[in-house]
Amino acid sequence: MIVPFLAALLLRSGVWLALLCALVGLGFAYYLIRLVISCSPGNERMRQIAGAVQEGAKAYLNRQIASVGLIAAIIFVILIFAKGFYTSFGFLIGAACSMAAGYVGMRIAVLSNCRTAQAAMNSKHAALRVAFNGGAVTGLLVVGLALLAVGLYYKMGEAILGSQEQAVSSLVGLALGASLISVFARLGGGIYTKAADVGADLVGKIESNLEEDDPRNPATIADNVGDNVGDCAGMAADVFETYAVSVIGAILVGFLTIPKSPEAVVFPFLLGGISVIGAIAGIWWVNFRETNPTQVLVEAVTVNGLVSAILYWPATKLLFPGAIQIGQSTYTPDQLYLSAVIGLVMTGIIVTITNYYTSTSFRPVRKIALASETGHATNIIAGLAIGQQATALPVLFIGLAIISSYYCAGLYGIAIAVMSMLSMAGIIISLDAFGPITDNAGGVAVMSDLPKSTRAITDELDAVGNTMKAVTKGYAIASAGLAALVLFGSYVSELRAHFSAVGGREMQSSDYSLEQPQVVIGLFIGGLLPFLFSSFSMQAVGKAAGAVVKEVRRQVQAKPGILTGTETPEYGNCVDIVTKAALKEMIVPALLPVLFVVVASFFGYVVLGAVLVGTIVTGLFVAISMTSGGGAWDNAKKYIEEGNHGGKGSPAHQAAVTGDTVGDPYKDTAGPAINPMIKVANILAILIIPIVFK
Repeated sequence: MIVPFLAALLLRSGVWLALLCALVGLGFAYYLIRLVISCSPGNERMRQIAGAVQEGAKAYLNRQIASVGLIAAIIFVILIFAKGFYTSFGFLIGAACSMAAGYVGMRIAVLSNCRTAQAAMNSKHAALRVAFNGGAVTGLLVVGLALLAVGLYYKMGEAILGSQEQAVSSLVGLALGASLISVFARLGGGIYTKAADVGADLVGKIESNLEEDDPRNPATIADNVGDNVGDCAGMAADVFETYAVSVIGAILVGFLTIPKSPEAVVFPFLLGGISVIGAIAGIWWVNFRETNPTQVLVEAVTVNGLVSAILYWPATKLLFPGAIQIGQSTYTPDQLYLSAVIGLVMTGIIVTITNYYTSTSFRPVRKIALASETGHATNIIAGLAIGQQATALPVLFIGLAIISSYYCAGLYGIAIAVMSMLSMAGIIISLDAFGPITDNAGGVAVMSDLPKSTRAITDELDAVGNTMKAVTKGYAIASAGLAALVLFGSYVSELRAHFSAVGGREMQSSDYSLEQPQVVIGLFIGGLLPFLFSSFSMQAVGKAAGAVVKEVRRQVQAKPGILTGTETPEYGNCVDIVTKAALKEMIVPALLPVLFVVVASFFGYVVLGAVLVGTIVTGLFVAISMTSGGGAWDNAKKYIEEGNHGGKGSPAHQAAVTGDTVGDPYKDTAGPAINPMIKVANILAILIIPIVFK
């Protein structure tokens, strides 16, 4: 009797249980905020530097919100007339939560940097704990806000609209809001951080032989600000939308492929809620386990995965007590559970592969470092080769995950695998936000002239953080590719349902045959989008970085005392330059996917569908190549700075700095921004089906 009762209770209250887990996650994030703030912020000089970084980051994000808010308001009005008020209201919720996740996470990150530097005065583990707890706030905010936003909006839709069908359909508006804001956040933050970083490196390191984060470099504050608005706020908005879109995609697929089965809608929420508890367990593990930093962070991911895998089993068996009918096929609860496990395993695989290609401990990074001995060109060649090589294993395993989860439970099985993979975002984003915090802590240590022993700890944690940032980008891209595939499946299912409702023609499998010229044309056009998008993004960084270089050179020439330490640089000038450039240059590339989808829709649903597939395929390869190659270039420079191949100031180091400046916009601007771009295209295609195809 007890099992049927629990099953019925879980079916009725599963969404509310997931929302309770989300609230627990947000409550734990608040506890971590208090824990971080209670740590010592260091001496007066450290607090001044941290304050300057905080003010710069806050000023940029406020201006970004104002700029993007205007675009969001225009889209909101259009959606009211095209899809009704409730869908457009969902657009605002998605946009607001995406902004909030990045904004609050960034605020805590800039409070953590000086505290991490101060903790490094005591021990490496103390510094690791402060930095990771600061990053974990962002991780828990992302998953907590995403689950709450989607769950509450869905429940409100059921109550206000009066039907589950309308409530599920309106979720697409929320997904579009999250995705569109994410593109702007990723692009704007990426342009800002890399323009400042490249400008600071080219003049400071190569021309003036200054150390990383040397206070004599006029661009150093802008560089540290950029770490937070790009790697922290930008990544938070990115993964927030991927997480929300994955939940919504799984709900859509479940609703469309398993009609009259409410458990298919509840299950994705449960997976997300359970993994919040797993993320908290992983965060505790880092706080109490004292060992190698890289090892303990990877162990935290494993802890999260194990807790989730254990709890997924009873949840699956209770929610699906019998066979599941999907189309003409029947699946068992065990097969559905296996789909969820595949998603967890994929997270571990992607983390391992990306770590191999970007860590200083393995051959790829050391190959680039060795190539630096023979010059700048050979460094660039080696980095490009490693980036392209790094696409093979992730794509191979993504293919295996797709086919295995499809055989487990069809398209719904793929959707569950994707949701399971994204449910790990809490711990993964904690690793990512750890990166900019340790990077800034190193800057605070250098600019405050802390002891060399302290800087040695912050440098070691910075190298670990750089690898973690690369790992999380690989995770975000792989999950985005899988999520986009689920969205494409939803696009096809929505088309069938739409044509059936309006009494139009039925879709045939031959519609997407490669013998159809419109399919090939759509694939080519869709394949073009990631390349064109990346081109605009890279040009934006180059243009803004050029302006920073000119400004730094001007200051050094006008005030020779800057390099001798007798005059103070005008840090605010560089901050203002990159702020204006980032806000201006992000507009055109961010609107490209909207333009492509709208134009393709006028040529029919077949061309539009092929555009979506082409974008997913080439976008996956381009994004993985850019982020892995850029991470490898960055750590090759750090490997040389540790004393290998001649160490700092050697010809190999100068070549590695050049490689790093090329890799910066690869890994932190263009590559990561492809993730939300792919999703914007797919979500917008679903949204305009009833508008364009009559």
